[in-house]
Formats: sequence, C-alpha cells, structure tokens
Amino acid sequence: MPQFIFAYHGGNTPETAEAGAAAMAAWRAWMDDLGAALVVPGNPVGKSHTVASTGTTEDGGANPISGYSVVEAADQAAACAMARGCPLVADSTGSVEVAPLIEM
Repeated sequence: MPQFIFAYHGGNTPETAEAGAAAMAAWRAWMDDLGAALVVPGNPVGKSHTVASTGTTEDGGANPISGYSVVEAADQAAACAMARGCPLVADSTGSVEVAPLIEM
C-alpha cells in the first residue's frame, strides 16, 4: 500500500500544563483512530534551518515544518481524508501537507 508523509505546519505551544495534557490527548486520540495506517508516528521538530545554494538561514522558510508522521493509504485522497482529523486542522492552528513517498 502507498505511504504518505504528513508534514505538520503551525500549531501553538500550550500555555498551561492542563492545555498541554488536553493537546496530547487530542493527538493520541487522532493517532489511535488512524490505527494500523499510522506507520511512523513521527515527532514534533525544533526550529529548522533552510539550506540553499546562496547560504543557510535560520528562519525555517515561509512555512516551517513543526512535525511529521507517515501513514499508509489507498491513495492521496484517502491520506488527505485522514489528515483532516489532525488536531492542528481541527483547532485551526495549523495545516498538514500530504505527499506520497516515492519508492526508489
């Protein structure tokens, strides 16, 4: 079955322990709902650097990545349907970029 990477963009750092616990619960629930389709749960990522032929910047570009996961889905439309349940999308604090992984 094809695999797709979910590149997470945006999101907020919870301001309280309670908000952090609620955010983690939402992520766990969504990932549990993905079931066996979730191949690599992934992780949040730190501040990114952008490397280009003109040099390196520390701003992460126009839309820096905030985390990633890998899922299996029948096709890109099915993967996008899975991504709609992501807490970043559900609470309107971010977005999910969905791209197929190409076997080489």
